[in-house]
Order: sequence, then C-alpha cells, then structure tokens
Amino acid sequence: MTTPREVFDELSEGITAGRWEDLFALYAEDAVVENPQRPPVPARFEGRETLRKNFGGGINVRMSRADVLIHGTTDPEVIIAEYRNVGEALDTGKSFDIANIQLLRVRDGLIAHSRDYHDYLRLTAARDGLEDLEKSYETAEREITPVPPRPVSTADPKSPRGVFERLVHGVADGKWGELSALYAGKTHVTHPFLPGAKTLETREDLHEHFKFGEQHEVRFQVRDLVIHETLDPEVVIGEFDYQGTAGGSPEFRVSNIFVLRVRDGLIVESRDYADHLAVAAATGRLKELFALV
Repeated sequence: MTTPREVFDELSEGITAGRWEDLFALYAEDAVVENPQRPPVPARFEGRETLRKNFGGGINVRMSRADVLIHGTTDPEVIIAEYRNVGEALDTGKSFDIANIQLLRVRDGLIAHSRDYHDYLRLTAARDGLEDLEKSYETAEREITPVPPRPVSTADPKSPRGVFERLVHGVADGKWGELSALYAGKTHVTHPFLPGAKTLETREDLHEHFKFGEQHEVRFQVRDLVIHETLDPEVVIGEFDYQGTAGGSPEFRVSNIFVLRVRDGLIVESRDYADHLAVAAATGRLKELFALV
C-alpha cells in the first residue's frame, strides 16, 4: 500500500517538474482540497474533476522544493509537511522563496483530503500581482457566523496540547501580559508568512511581541480549533481561526496553523503560519504589508 509520505513525494515531484496533468491521478474521485488562506477568501474544491478544471494549467513558474520536514501524526492516514518552494515566475523573471505547510489525508493510496497553506504574498509579488490582489479584497467578503461555545478542555495544562490551548485561548481572553510565560526563557518563534519578521528568541521578546494586542485593541475569539498530535511527543500542530476585530475594524475571520514544540510545559519552538494578508486587508493596512516584500 502506498504510504502518505510516498504520495506526498510523488505530488512534489510532479509539481516541481510541471507535470500538472499527471497530478490528478493522485487524488481520490471525491477528494477535497482546501486553501484556508487563499486570498481574498478561502477556497474549497470537491472532486477530482473540479480540481482538474481549476488547476489543470498549473501556474507559470519554475521551482524546486527545499527544507522538507514531514510530521507523521497519531492518525496513520495524516501527515503534515512543511517546505519551501524556491523558483522563478516565468512571466516576470522574478525569483521567489516561499514557505508552505500542507496537511494530507491519504486513504487507499490516494489523497482524500488536503489543506494547503502557502505564502501567497511573496508568490503574488513575484508575479507582479499585488495591485490586482488589493483590488480583489475590495469586493470579497468572508462569511461571518456566530462563534460556537468554547469546548471544555480535558488536556493536561502542561502537555503540548494543553499549552497550545492556553496560548490561543489566552489571546482570545486578552491575557496579553501573561502569554509570554508560556514560552521557555530561550525559545525560537518565527512567522514564515510575514516578510521581515524577526525571530523571537527570548521570553522578553515574546512579552514585547504580545503588547500589540493591547496597543491595537485586538479582540479575538477562537473557533474551529483542531490539534494534530504528531509522532514526536513534544510537537503538536494546530489549525484554527481567529474571529473578531482589531483597532476598531469591522469583524473579520482569519485562518492559522501553528507548529509548536513544547518541553517541560514551555514552548521552546514555534512556527506561526498566520494569514497576515487577511488581517492587513481587514484593518486597512495592505499597502504597509506590501511594502515589506
């Protein structure tokens, strides 16, 4: 039986070789592919033929993959891959180096479900598409529905799952001054989708970082939290949405996926793949974000 890792490798090889038409055979007939951070609103595609219609031509780039990191999970059907795509947009001649994280559910040797998070900002910039991207947000609206009640946690508060829950719900509860205590004195926190973001290496760095919540009047709730436990007992990966307002903005909703390494009840490493495009669009700061690319 073909393993999830083997399917991911075959998918990667096909994409980097530009064999777009060959890729669809890797998907189940009723496969679901979701792009939770695709601008200007998330996208969901159902069925192999729908995928063929939407992605049959591929995109006009030349690229290779680098720094592939595969996380096996306690669900044998599911792997989560972190990687970089390094290449060139052939229409503009501009190079790019973008981060990605992808969840694959493989059943009977075929992709049954995929949730794909990409650095759309840098890729769009390489394709000279920022002006059109800005315009797309002017008419796009993501559906806003009431946030369901917060489930009661049964996790040990110092376990990786428990720490993850305390982090995101701490943001929702506005505990800005307490969040840095969840991190080790020496840590390593990055934001791969935010150009120019510095690595946060100490608890004091995190204390300063979380001041933005108070300063910008961030009022978020957490919804649709799914935590994937990996085969590394220190590592959990969580998908979730923040819904709320910032700086008096209209209500908005953004998707995120964080990779946390927790040791002795403290976060020693985190890669936070947040949807900075959606936040900037909702708060009227797209041009500021574009200037960072």
